[in-house]
Parts: sequence; C-alpha cells; structure tokens
Amino acid sequence: MNSYPPELLTQLAPLMFVAGLDVPSPPDAPPLSSSPSVQSSTQSIASPRPPQDPFTVLTLRLRDALLAQRKVAIWQPEKSKTFQVVLVDKEVRFPPRKLIPQDDTNYANAHSPLSPLTPSSPLYPDGLIAPIWVRKHTALVPSVFVLFMRLYESPPPSSRSPLEAFDPERMRERDEEERRKDTELSAEVAKRKRTTNERAIKLTVVLIASRRMLDDPALDARLTFIRRQSGLDSRAALFVLSPVSPAELNEFVKSLQQALYEPAVEYYTSHSKRVRRKRNRHTQAASSYVNPLTPLGSPNIARPLRPEGWTVRYEYKMACFAEFRGEDEVALKHYQDAYSTLVNMFGSTAILPPRTKRWAEAKVLADCINIKICKLYLYNNEHSLALSQHTIHMRKFGDFSRGWGIGEDTFEFWSWIARQYAFIYYLTSSIPLTFQQTPRFRRASRTGYSCVTQATLQHPREDAECAALALQAAQRGGAAVGSLEVDALRMLGLNPSHALQHPGFYYYMAAQATEKRRARFLTMAKQQSQQIASSPGFANEQKVDHLTIILELYTKSYELFKKYSSPSGQGQGRLTLRIADRIAQTYSESGKFDMAVRFFERIARTYRREKWGSMLKPLLLTWYACAQQLGVMELSVKLLIEMLPYGTLTMNDEEESIEEDLLAVLRSSVPSTPDEPLVVDLLESEPMFDSSVIFWKAEAAVNERVAFQISLTLPSHISLSSLPFTSLAVYFSHREEPVIVHHEKDAAELSTQEVDVQRADIGDVSEDAEDDTKELLARLRWEKGSTIVLAGTVSSEKPTTLTASRAVLTLKEGSWTVDIPVDFSATREGALPTPKWLTSIDPVNFIPIRRHCSEILIGYRPHALQVSLSHHAPAYLDEEYPIIVDITNLDERPLEVVLDILLQPTEIDEAVNTMRIDDERSTGLIKGIDLGSIPSGSTVLKSIYLTNTGGGGDRVLDISIQSRAPSAQALPSPELPTSPSAETHPSDLTETLQTIVIPTVGAMKMTYDVKYRRSQEVSKGLLDLLTFGAEGEFWNSWEGGEAEVMAKMECVGPWGISVEKVRLVRKDGLHAKVLECSLDEDEEDIASDWLPGDEFGAHCRVTISPDDEPEEGDAITGPGEYELAWRRILPDNTHGPLNTTVFPLPLLRPPRNALTALLTLPASARLHASTPITLAIRNHHTTL
Repeated sequence: MNSYPPELLTQLAPLMFVAGLDVPSPPDAPPLSSSPSVQSSTQSIASPRPPQDPFTVLTLRLRDALLAQRKVAIWQPEKSKTFQVVLVDKEVRFPPRKLIPQDDTNYANAHSPLSPLTPSSPLYPDGLIAPIWVRKHTALVPSVFVLFMRLYESPPPSSRSPLEAFDPERMRERDEEERRKDTELSAEVAKRKRTTNERAIKLTVVLIASRRMLDDPALDARLTFIRRQSGLDSRAALFVLSPVSPAELNEFVKSLQQALYEPAVEYYTSHSKRVRRKRNRHTQAASSYVNPLTPLGSPNIARPLRPEGWTVRYEYKMACFAEFRGEDEVALKHYQDAYSTLVNMFGSTAILPPRTKRWAEAKVLADCINIKICKLYLYNNEHSLALSQHTIHMRKFGDFSRGWGIGEDTFEFWSWIARQYAFIYYLTSSIPLTFQQTPRFRRASRTGYSCVTQATLQHPREDAECAALALQAAQRGGAAVGSLEVDALRMLGLNPSHALQHPGFYYYMAAQATEKRRARFLTMAKQQSQQIASSPGFANEQKVDHLTIILELYTKSYELFKKYSSPSGQGQGRLTLRIADRIAQTYSESGKFDMAVRFFERIARTYRREKWGSMLKPLLLTWYACAQQLGVMELSVKLLIEMLPYGTLTMNDEEESIEEDLLAVLRSSVPSTPDEPLVVDLLESEPMFDSSVIFWKAEAAVNERVAFQISLTLPSHISLSSLPFTSLAVYFSHREEPVIVHHEKDAAELSTQEVDVQRADIGDVSEDAEDDTKELLARLRWEKGSTIVLAGTVSSEKPTTLTASRAVLTLKEGSWTVDIPVDFSATREGALPTPKWLTSIDPVNFIPIRRHCSEILIGYRPHALQVSLSHHAPAYLDEEYPIIVDITNLDERPLEVVLDILLQPTEIDEAVNTMRIDDERSTGLIKGIDLGSIPSGSTVLKSIYLTNTGGGGDRVLDISIQSRAPSAQALPSPELPTSPSAETHPSDLTETLQTIVIPTVGAMKMTYDVKYRRSQEVSKGLLDLLTFGAEGEFWNSWEGGEAEVMAKMECVGPWGISVEKVRLVRKDGLHAKVLECSLDEDEEDIASDWLPGDEFGAHCRVTISPDDEPEEGDAITGPGEYELAWRRILPDNTHGPLNTTVFPLPLLRPPRNALTALLTLPASARLHASTPITLAIRNHHTTL
C-alpha cells in the first residue's frame, strides 16, 4: 500500500478547520512565531501547562477531543457524522482558486492552478488527477471553519460595604469597555467571514467564557450584537462554551459536529453541481472535438487532454465529493464511470503511450480507483462483487501489460501483481469477517454468491448434491426458475476468486508473486545487458531485498492460516504445510540454514506420515543442502539414506548420485559418537524395498513346522550394489533374539554377474533357547530389481500368532555404523503388493499366493469329542422332562470333561422353569459339572431334568462341554501364587457348544361351566343373634345363593398319560365354600390311561356368602382346586416319573338382583283340583 499516494486511497470525510486553540507558552519561554501556517493534526504537546488555569485546561481538552473524532485511514466503514479536524492558526490563508486576482477582467476565463489548461500546473497539458488536488480538499480548503475566541469579561467589582453608594460611572465605563471589546471581536470575525464567504465555507464561532459569565443577564444582548456586527448566520454559527468536565466536553464536540455536518454536505454538494455542469458542457462540446495531428518529426510536442481524460477528471471529482458527503452508492457509480473511461484510454496507445509519465500516472490512478471500488463494495458487504472487480482489474491490466511489453517474463509485472494482492490482504485484515472460520457454508449474499473458505472446496461431491437439489427445486418453482438455476450452477462450481478468503490467503498469493518477481529479476540480471543495467527500473529493483519481503509475507500467511484453521484440523492444513515449506526454502536461499532445518523437521514429519512423496522429495533435497552447509554429518547421512528410495537427487542427475554421495560422506567424515550405531528410522518414509512375508499355511498346530519365505526386492530405479551392507537381522514375534544373516565376502568377490534372485536358507526358527544364536551367511548386495529370499520353517511350543515383525539392515563404512530398520508391512507409493512364493531358482519361478499369509495362527489341535443329545419332544408342563447328554471321547488321549448348562430366560408370562442335574437345581445356570476323565473310546451319559410351568412355548438350553488334556491343566501352587506380570499362554482346552430348543405344551386342558341359583334357606331376621356373630360364624347364603361348577378335563398332548388320582382340594374362604363334589367318593378308583382326545368330567356345588356391600364386577376366588397325579406313557409303554398338575376353580361372579321371585311347586297335582303354589318374593335392595 505504500507504493501508492495516500491521498488517492484514504477514506474522505468532511474537513473542518479549527482555529483559536493555540496553547499559550509558559512565561519564561520565548514568544512563538505568529506567522500563519497549517498545524499538523498529529502534533504532540510537549510543554507543561499550568493546571490551575481552567481555560488552558479547556483548550488542551478541546484539542484532544477534536483530534480524536476521526483519524486518517484507508478503511473507515462507519457512517458517523464526524469531521476530519485540522488545527490551524487564526490567520490561515486558503490557496487561491485562480492565479489572477478576482478583480481582473480575465478572471472568469482563468483556470485553477491545478487545471491541465494552466501552463504552470503539474498536469499541463494532458494530466488527469494529481494527488495534490485531493490534498487540497483534505488539508487546505475546509468545508467548515470553527473559530474559538475568548469573550471579554470585565473584572469582578471589589468587595464594598453595604453602606457604600452605587457608582453609576463605574458601571458605564464597564459597559463601554465590554462594547469596545465586542466590537473588536466582531471585526475580527467579520474579517474571517469575508474569506470564508468567498469559498462558500461555513463559519462557526465558539466563544469561551467563564461560568460566571453564563449567568450574566447582559450575555444575550452581547451575543446578539456580536452576531449582527460580524454578519454570522442565524443557524449554527455562534456557540458559548465554559470550562466543563471531559464527558460534557465530548458531548459538546459531538453536538457541534452534528450541527455543522449538514452545511458541510451542502458545501460538497455545491462543488458536485459545479463539476457536473462542467462535465455536461464538456460532453456537448466533445462531439465537435478534433484531435490535432502531431506534425511529423515532432513527437514530443505536448497535446491537450482528450475528451476521455476530461471525463475521467470530472467523474473522479464527483466521486470524491460524494465520498466527502458519505454517499457511498453515488461515489461508487462515479468511480465506476471514471474507471471504465480510463480503461478505454489504456486501450489506445495513441491516447496513453506506454512508459510515459502520463501513462504511469494514469496506471497508478486506475489501481487506486479499483481499490476505492472494491472498498465501497466491501462497505456494503458485497464481497463477491468486490473480488470480481479485483479479478477483472488484474486480468484486464494483465492483458494491457503484455501489450506494453511488461508481461509475465518481467519483474515489473509480478511486482504489480503483488501490490494488487497487498491491498486485498490489507482490506480483509481490516474487515471483522465472521465467516472466515466457518467450516462449510455461509448464507448467500445479495449477489447470489456463497462466501466460502477452503474447507468448502474440499467437498465437491456434497456441493454437487446440494446444487442438484437446488436445481430440482428451481424446476418445480415455476417463475423463479431462472435465478435459482443460476444459483445451482454456481454451487456446482464455485470460483475461488469470488469467495472471500481470510487475509492469510492473499499474503500467500502476494508472496508467490514476489517469488516470481525475484526469479524474473535474477534472470534479467544474468543477461548482463547494458541497456537493462542502465534502466532506472532495474537499478531500483537491485535495491529491493526480495527474500526479506518474501519471508515476511509467507510468515504472516502462515500465522493467519493457523489462526483461521478449523478446530478439527482439516481444511487448510495442507496449504499451511505448503506455506511452511516455502518459508523454509526462503530461509535456505537467504543463508539462514538453521532456521530452514527447524521448519523442514516439522514439515517432513507430516509429509512422511501422510505419504506425500512427491512433496517430500524436493524438501529432502533442500534439507540435505542445508545440513551440508551446517556441517551436521549425522543429519546428512540420515537424509541421504531417506532419499535412496527416490532414486536420484534431481531429474537431471545420474542414477547413482545419491549412492555415491552417501559413500563420499561416510568415507570423508567421522560420526560424533563412533561407539554407537546411527539408527535411521524409515518406518514412516518411503520404504527402500518391496518386502513380503509369506507363510505356507495360515494356521498350524503346536510344534508343527510351517515353511515361510521373506523376500526383499529392490525397485528397478534404485541401485544399492556399492553400499557395504554387513548384516541383516530378522526379528520374529515368538523369540527375542534375531536371526542374523551376515554378508558373505567371498561370494561378493567371486560374483561377476548380476543375480536377479538369490535364495538363502535359514533353517528352522524355533523359540528362544539358552544357546540359540542363529547366524548364517548370504550375499547382501542388491542390484536394480534384484531380490533376496530368506526361506526356512517356524514352529512354536505354545499357541500364538507368529510373524516376522521387522528387520534391521546394518551398513558399515569406515568409522560409521548405520542401522536401517525395515518394516515388512510398508509399501511404496503406487505399488500393489502381490505375495509370491519362490518355487525354484533355475529357472526362477514364483507362484502367486492369494490368501492372507503374512502371519500364522498357532494353536492346540482340537479334541475329538462327540456329543449327542436325546429326548422325546415335546415336553409337558409340570413334568420333569429328561434330556440325555451322550459324550464319547474319540481322541487318542484321555480328556477331562466339564459340563455347563444355561437355561435361557423366556418371555412367557408366569413361567417358572427349573433344571436339575443330580442334586443341583437352578432356574438359570448350572456351572462346573465335573464328568471326570473320559478314557479314549469311552462314553459318558448325563441326564438333565427340565421342569416347566406356566404357559406352553419353546424353552432354550445352551450346553457347553469343555474338554482339557490332563497334561495341559494349570494347577497353581497355593504357596507360590502366580505373579500377575508372568507370561501366560492359553491352555489345551476345547469347548463344544450345543443349543437345544424344547417345545413345551400342556398335558391336559381344563374348562369350566358355572351356573348360579338362589338358596332355599330363609333369611335371618334382624333379631336373630347369629346375624351379629363373629366373622365366619354368620353365613348369608340367602343373599349369595349357590353355584354349580361343571369341570371338563381333556387330554390335549401328543402323548398319552396315566392318571393315578384326581381329587378336589378344598380351600374354603370367607365368601365361598364347597358343599359337595362328585369326586368325594371315587377319587381313588379313577386311575386309568388317558389317550389324546379323552375327556373327564366332574361336578361340585359351592355356596356363596357375599360382602355386605358388594360392588359391581367383584369376583370371589374359587374355594378349591383340582389336583391330578399322572405319569407320561413313554414309547416303550413304560411310565415316566410321577407329576402333579393343579387346576384352580374359576372365579365366581354371582348375579346381583334387587328383586327375586322363588316359585315352590308340589311334587304331584290332581286334574281338575286346585294345587297350592307358593311364590316368595325377596327384596335384596336396601331402600326399595
């Protein structure tokens, strides 16, 4: 922003001159110069002021309050009625409007000193706008002039005695003195009024007086006299101020500015009208304008400003005056008109010849107008329009630059691009952006564009889905289809140039442009052309510290990207690392290698983890160069080894360059700790080999040997043949000591040709033993694309998951010992691992392995145990149902067997299920039934008895048979408990699971038929003492009556049953008793076999005595239950165990009648003779 004139960029506000606030100098200081001059608004007050003088304090506070209202700034979106205040001297003079005096006869035809028509003007003859014109209206010519003056006050009369007479002569002298002072003050104001009236400037006078003066009754008359004598306006022209508190003073300053804001707006409105009249006159005369032809041979003859230039001047002036008035929309329209006309002027080299003074001034003016337009768009929250204007400006003037010969191959072009991004990041850093941390979308602005961050651009599929939905809604919307289709298409492809980013993004773009600027400058500097070296632009560019600028821009961008990153760590993390990489590269180019290394360490950590090989390779190259400059040998060795999988240092280097550089470093340097090996951890980096671990079987038994192969294949673009690898240590998961393969020196010396595949047999790899150190020899040299296969067998005495966990490749050269860990599971970028099994060396033959073969599961051989369950379904309710468990040992070893049974809960209501084994009974789980040791070929039978009650349905049993070999039993010693840290292995245990579903039904079904009748018994009277007997002594069958209960029992099960006894078990209650039952006499003689479908009936009579006040719906519990003792008839006609089933009598609900009639008839009657019939009517109601 510093490369442009500040006058063309700052936010314009009405200018107010304030005079009369000069701070008096201390008594011992020399007098200040009284020459009139404009005082700076940022002048500091260094001299001490007497605090006891209230008017001096008021003056200082006024200065501070007025200057604090508004500061000069580029970004000021607040719409407040404030002025740009400049403190001036009372005798300040305004610049002349024209060069000749006003009384001259040619005054009307004269022009402004800044007009292109004035020969002495800096714009003569074809200039557009000079920054001094803006400075004239922001610092030299105000819209309002505020003059502070001290109102004369007569000294207060000395204290006199009340008896002393009133002195009219003294009062007359006092009044005359005040009038004389007021006349002098009015004359001074009138003099200033004449100068302000010439420029139509509003003059306001503020008289400073004491609080005592405000209470003087003659104050109003004096103010009226001053206003009339000085010619001040009647509105907002005269104020009186006394020393007040700071808060009251701030209120006065705000009210003063609000009162004067309207005259200031009128001042700038009159200027706009004057300029508009000139533009209209110029537009009418432009049609008759003839471009004067330049004579041949006189290219330097000055030509007057063309009509397009006058249009730019007038539009720009009207835009400035509208900006002074605070009318941003009007200012934006005029700026756009001026910009479009100026662009048209640039389109013709005849109007603006390139690389001339006027061309450079116009180019600066175009950039500044573009900044103004973008800023006004941002004031109105139209972010997409602002960015669109910025993009159009860069594209259009980029095209112009190519035609002017300053395209992308010049440093001037990229310098201009960086400045354009500089103003964008300046504006965005000033905006309180609330959507910069939004991870997805922000509400669409009035222009229809969505303001998004980079996180939005990382979800194109979701954006496309949202756009498709919006388009479908638009098609259903009818009239609004057009606008909604546009919105949908915009969502399908959001242009990042239309999405407002946070300032870090534009810092990044400016830094990239500065990098290209430096590159173009260095290219031109290498050409060493005399013409280029003598150009002023090249000389100025030589003074620029490009690397410092680039580093500053990238650093600010990096900090802002971290500040605005999403909380989840996604979104802009990749670009943040890219910026950090550029910072490190810039540090490296500027010679700050230690700072570059610090950045490289942090960046490479993420690049390795996320497998960004294409970005990691150039980073490693620069990192290695920095390490060489710093002389850190260990770091150089690590970086060279990490770069080995990438093949070459650069695209143009020889393939063996990294290998040769590594050997050169190892041979020419000494490690800082020669006794300790240097470990180069490549676990997260690009692997050096295409490795695979293959086991011939996926599962194996304990102590069973399984073949395996470990292959290390070098990619075809890498050569390690000259690296002195001395050993390869392979670590297996079931042993601590590695299998070490040493390099066979004799084989390396005798080998005269490259070997594509070589096989090394390492034998059986068993578990660790005390003297188990397994070492062998092989040739550890890899040519391009060669493979070394390590073959052998593995076995384990304990169940485990066995694999080859890792390997360590050791390189020794001179005093260096370097250990390189090899991760067998790592794969190179873009490589697809295809496991292959080497079957022969000559010829080389591999067979593909398609199963998962990188590890082997070793466990005990399962036990050969045969389990069968036998029972006769379905089971009957209330029956002890037997289930036979048949366990046969088919293994060659005796097995210890334990039985667990789980009875699953059921959802049947009122169901209670019980199982029994021997003497153990449970409703849920019976655990640990020891069946003892079952010899090989033997069988054990175990019976489970299941009893079910409630309703019918399925019952589920889970049966677990656990077998253990006697030698595998772990018997802990009670004296020496097992340590919790001791290694434990699973025992030789096999579990066989069986699930059985047992359907359950009822053996019999009971149905009842109940009939009620009235008792013949006579009701007891109220005087009968039995009526008032104790509870249970009085039985009122007269109210309740009797119930005849008919029971029908039916055999409904699929199996027949043998019924041994059926009886009624009486349970007489307070309201019901069993009088008699049909089973009372023959319950023992009823034993018989019931087949499915057989029925049996029984009858009983029940007497009922209800409550004194029975309620509707009350039921009486049946006074007994039928009990059946029965056995199941098995298929072999034998009988099962004895079972008992109980059927309770039904609930009794006798009818309730208010009146009943009982008719008594004789046993016999005669024909044609009267028969006595008795009708008894009973009243059961309490009030009827």
